[in-house]
Amino acid sequence: MAKLTKSQLASEIAHKANISKKAAAEILENLAALAYKHAKDTFTIPGIGKLVLVHRKARMGRNPATGAAIHIKAKKVVKFRVAKAAKDAILK
Repeated sequence: MAKLTKSQLASEIAHKANISKKAAAEILENLAALAYKHAKDTFTIPGIGKLVLVHRKARMGRNPATGAAIHIKAKKVVKFRVAKAAKDAILK
């Protein structure tokens, strides 16, 4: 199955909402900007999922090429957690 591009997504939204493609693309851009701005406080898209900022602890790892032990620093990562409604709809 082919991946849905931004323009295809905007076209589908425009068709369903009876608005212009340009307006639909602007809505997508605004949604992305809101997600970037509020991800550190958990950004939720109802029925789809949420972006969550997670703190990873420092840990010991291994260099796969040499097998030598290395120290991996603590860091922040963004994760997407899929909503139960989305899982149920997709995995039917």
